[in-house]
Amino acid sequence: MNEECLFRLALTRLPGVGIMTARRLLQAAGSAVWLFGHRKELPALLPDVSPKLVKALDCPEVLRACEAELKFAERNHIACLTDEEEAYPSRLRECADAPVVLFYRGNADLNRLHVVSLVGTRKATAYGQDLCQRLVGELKELVPDVLVVSGLAYGIDIAAHRAALQCGAATIGVLAHGLDRIYPYVHRSTAAKMLEQGGLLTEFASGTSPDRQNFISRNRIVAGMADATVVVESAAKGGALITAEMAVGYGRECFAVPGRVGDAFSAGCNQLIRTNRALLLQSAEELVSELNWNVVRKLPADGAVQRQLFPEVSEDEQRLVQVLQRQAEEGMQLNALVVASGMPVGRVMALLLELEMKGLVRSLAGGVYRVVI
Repeated sequence: MNEECLFRLALTRLPGVGIMTARRLLQAAGSAVWLFGHRKELPALLPDVSPKLVKALDCPEVLRACEAELKFAERNHIACLTDEEEAYPSRLRECADAPVVLFYRGNADLNRLHVVSLVGTRKATAYGQDLCQRLVGELKELVPDVLVVSGLAYGIDIAAHRAALQCGAATIGVLAHGLDRIYPYVHRSTAAKMLEQGGLLTEFASGTSPDRQNFISRNRIVAGMADATVVVESAAKGGALITAEMAVGYGRECFAVPGRVGDAFSAGCNQLIRTNRALLLQSAEELVSELNWNVVRKLPADGAVQRQLFPEVSEDEQRLVQVLQRQAEEGMQLNALVVASGMPVGRVMALLLELEMKGLVRSLAGGVYRVVI
């Protein structure tokens, strides 16, 4: 059992310790294992820490409950991801209030190069559902590796997930409860399909009910783990608007699909656009253009590389290509590339995927990458 994961999970369950406090404690201590093992030394690191908090870190009952939770996760093929692990959503890690621990079951990479969240009203109209189908289908054609994120709720959420499943795109459902249940229950069959073509993600342990306040917490994950949030339909008030505000607060792009004046479930989208809190969105092409995503074109049948199709290279991509050119014949393994480039492993992996799509880099057996000359 991973001790650091165990103690980080325990930290999130201590009474009176919220996300921000937990992050402050971890930053000061360096690790959750040290924090619990040296709690009496904590006041020396944080002079303003309360004696009540130091005492709370002596918590054998909480630790036992967390040990049981990790065993439950192992039995049910659920990954327990701490924010220090490579598999943890890197975009979400950048958010100040990101969960310390996430529970994930599925097969999709949460750090794909292109991630978009689609949200909206639970009372979706035929117009909203058709838009989901079209947007997701077009995105899949333009950006084959796109990952579609939503909240598995009624309305736009489930329409987005089903559209992704239908066109072959991976899709992640972020839950407001533990992975021991599906809410609403009627979406159980869709959730089961998502485990084979995406996955389910939550910060809540098993046994957690879908209480009202949990949906607000869930929304920040939906907003934080994506490059952009798209509001397809929304009334003047609702959870989708909260998610949009969170996305803006995280410095992410926010888009809204316009609707007719007077339509109740377009009022929220129209208001977002009118107040410049969201960009007007009419097609997947517009989203791809605004986000500067590179549209992937199919290579010729003979596999020949057409470099002229991808003339633009970012500074980081150019830096990685230069590193690879030093070993043009032999190529380099991922770990060597990380060391030589000085960039985080997640960033290097994302750049390599982009360069492969542009035909500038080729992956070989044994995890070796070589520049295409």
